Amino acid sequence: MRHLAIGDIHGCLTALTTLENAVPFQPDDVIITLGDYVDRGPDSRAVIDWLLDYGRRREGKLVALRGNHELMMSRAKNGGAAYDTWTWRGGFATLASYAKTPGALATLDDVPDSHWRFLEDVVLPYYEIDTHFFIHANAAPELPLCDQPDYVRYWEGFEAAEPHYSGKIMVCGHTAQNSGRPKSYGYAICIDTRAYGGEWLTCLDVATSLYWQANQKGEVRQGTLKPRK
Repeated sequence: MRHLAIGDIHGCLTALTTLENAVPFQPDDVIITLGDYVDRGPDSRAVIDWLLDYGRRREGKLVALRGNHELMMSRAKNGGAAYDTWTWRGGFATLASYAKTPGALATLDDVPDSHWRFLEDVVLPYYEIDTHFFIHANAAPELPLCDQPDYVRYWEGFEAAEPHYSGKIMVCGHTAQNSGRPKSYGYAICIDTRAYGGEWLTCLDVATSLYWQANQKGEVRQGTLKPRK
């Protein structure tokens, strides 16, 4: 059984489905998605549909974490500044993906209840196995995973990462690597490789350090993760 972590998808369905076939995902793989499924890219609605479908087909084999963009989308329902913040940070692309006609914008009322349940109730704040833990943005090194402040868990940059007291390796997203390659400090790994910005979506086998990447053009490549200073 492999534990495969996938970085920030941001509405990049083509990259996601290309990655699924390139790896390819196997029935006993545990897929851990690190959050930020929506915003910026063109197909947020279809990405959530894919996640819901995969979760149904492979019950217990998809672990979906919450990202800061899921938080912002949920808070946008309050209107006002929360709505403006979300749309400014990529939410308009999400609304476009829910529109009934191309080029139009939907409203948050057009988001299906099943999608809200996924975005607000199904997603988890973190996940851990014997050797690694998975979280969207970062983790305070001295605190248990269940006690992490939301700011650190969902917003803090990867550059601030320090070894966690548990001794487990952190796998996260959130901080876009403009190089298009995942970054490792040894004790912490970031696999947000800016799929929405013309770079790559990354899938990492945490046991072997092998990773696969796909982009919105349907191209694929792979490599082996090595710690960098």
